[in-house]
Amino acid sequence: MARYTDPVCRLCRREGVKLFLKGERCYTDKCAIERRNYPPGQHGQGRRRKVSEYAVQLREKQRLRRMYGLLEKQFHRYFEMAERSKQVTGPALLTLLERRLDNMVYRLGMAGSRAEARQLIRHRHFSVNGRRVDIPSYLTKPGDEIIIKERSRSKDVFKRAMEISQRRGVPEWLELDPAAFTGKVVRLPEREDLTAPINERLVVELYSK
Repeated sequence: MARYTDPVCRLCRREGVKLFLKGERCYTDKCAIERRNYPPGQHGQGRRRKVSEYAVQLREKQRLRRMYGLLEKQFHRYFEMAERSKQVTGPALLTLLERRLDNMVYRLGMAGSRAEARQLIRHRHFSVNGRRVDIPSYLTKPGDEIIIKERSRSKDVFKRAMEISQRRGVPEWLELDPAAFTGKVVRLPEREDLTAPINERLVVELYSK
C-alpha cells in the first residue's frame, strides 16, 4: 500500500500547525513548529503572497488529510461517504475519520502516534470485541472494545505509550483500563469534542466545486 515516507515534521511546518505526527516529540521543545515555525524550503521565510480562496480551502483539506495520515484517494472516499450520509457533511467527515481503528488506538494512548498505531495494527497486536483486526481503516462503533493481545502486553512500545497516555489524557468519549490493556468506545465524538484547528466547512466547499 502506498504511504508517505518523507520526514513528517516538514508537513507540520508546511501547514503551520502541530499535526502530532511524531508522538511524544510533538509535546517537547524539539517539535519542529517550536524551533522553526515557517514553511520548509529556501523560500519558507520569504515574503508571504496573498492567497486565493481556493488556496485556503486546499490548505485546509491538506491539513486534515495529513493529520489523519491519509492519501488523497482514501480521503476523498471518506468525503463521499460523509456526503451520502444523513448528517451534515463536514461533521460527518470528521466522525468517520475519528472512527478509524488507528485513530482510536492513538486516542486511547495505546500508541504514540497514528502512524505507530497503524504499524502495530498491521502487526496484529490488537483485537476488537475479541476478534483479531489488522486493518487500520476498520471503522469502530460505540460499544466496541479494543484490546492489546496478551502476548504483546510486555512489549516496551505499549508500556511507553501507556505512560504517555496518563500524562496526555484520554478523550471523554473513550474509556481506558491500563491494567487490563483495554479501551472502549463509549460514544462517537461530537464536533465540539474535537479541538484540532480544523475548519471542515472549507473542505466541503473545496470538494463541492
